[in-house]
Amino acid sequence: MRTIRVGIDGRAFSSPAAGVRRYVSELVPALLSSGDALDLVALGGAAASIPSGVRHVSEPWHPPSNLGWAAVGLPRAARRAAVDLIHAPAYTAPLHSAVPTVVTIHDVSYERHPEWYPYRRDWLRRAFYRRSARAAAHILTDSEFSRGEIVAAYGIDRARITVAPLGVSGFDPASSPPAPLSPGVSSPFLLHVGDLHPRRNLPMAVKALLVARERLGSPLSLVLAGVDRGMGDQLLAMTATSGAGALVALGAVAEPALHALYQHAAALVYPSRYEGFGLPVLEAMASGTPVIASRAASIPEVVGDSGVLLDPDDSQGWADAIVQIVSDPAFAGRLRSEGLVRAASFTWARTARITLDAYRRTIEAGVR
Repeated sequence: MRTIRVGIDGRAFSSPAAGVRRYVSELVPALLSSGDALDLVALGGAAASIPSGVRHVSEPWHPPSNLGWAAVGLPRAARRAAVDLIHAPAYTAPLHSAVPTVVTIHDVSYERHPEWYPYRRDWLRRAFYRRSARAAAHILTDSEFSRGEIVAAYGIDRARITVAPLGVSGFDPASSPPAPLSPGVSSPFLLHVGDLHPRRNLPMAVKALLVARERLGSPLSLVLAGVDRGMGDQLLAMTATSGAGALVALGAVAEPALHALYQHAAALVYPSRYEGFGLPVLEAMASGTPVIASRAASIPEVVGDSGVLLDPDDSQGWADAIVQIVSDPAFAGRLRSEGLVRAASFTWARTARITLDAYRRTIEAGVR
């Protein structure tokens, strides 16, 4: 098997999007450990962010914008590195390139639900993403749900899209003792991980929390670990009369603090209406944390039968599930055990194998 040289967009390693950084920081070592005949080159990006074992090509001149990088700089860097294929790991890819491009599209929420993204220039982002998808030789995505959504959004043949489910590593509670909790957080608490965004449906979770607190007679709180995208004030106002500490908004948290939150939480609540995968659900299960999540979008593909799946608008059902997990140790213990087993089947090694196969098939198709 001949060695293939793949150029991966180096800007992804320092992306402002935490999910993109997680994706490339886990996928690349798994690719390098696969034993495949593979030469990986980071095209552009900050040299300090590039992982060991990956060669780096600095950015050539390009117009100073993300569009300028994708349209001009990335193809130039690929030519400089003499790669066989470009992997664009986060939505945007060269519209023209001398070699085939594989683009990873994690979800198309911005295209399917533009009402959630009321930014003045969002139409331009959507147009760029659409062109990137249609120009790519092949598309990787995280779930069967997202594959169907990409087909519906862009009219792309399903055969051009490969599903490579994400993996999880480093969250096993047996590998490290529980770390101290962040200041302001105390047990018992529920946890939500992810940006505070309209599609995450957090007002419903707060309603369920308030009902559960009253039924339990407990100072149960909801801890939010994620960047506020405009929902924070509304959520805090909902708990203003319910006593101090009902809602704790931490903002973005560092990795050690995130591990501690998963390990101490009574449950992860994940009421999102739309996810391309839902990595926090997998991280929670891998941490031995019970999961209550929406029966929506890709989430059932990840959770399977190892968590509580509910209609995202059934606040009473969510309150019932919260009460049962907090008050029934046997039920919570069963969810912990089943979640750990389920999470173990999601490995970055599998993601890498599927990704490598997509690389080779795309290169071979281009040769023909």
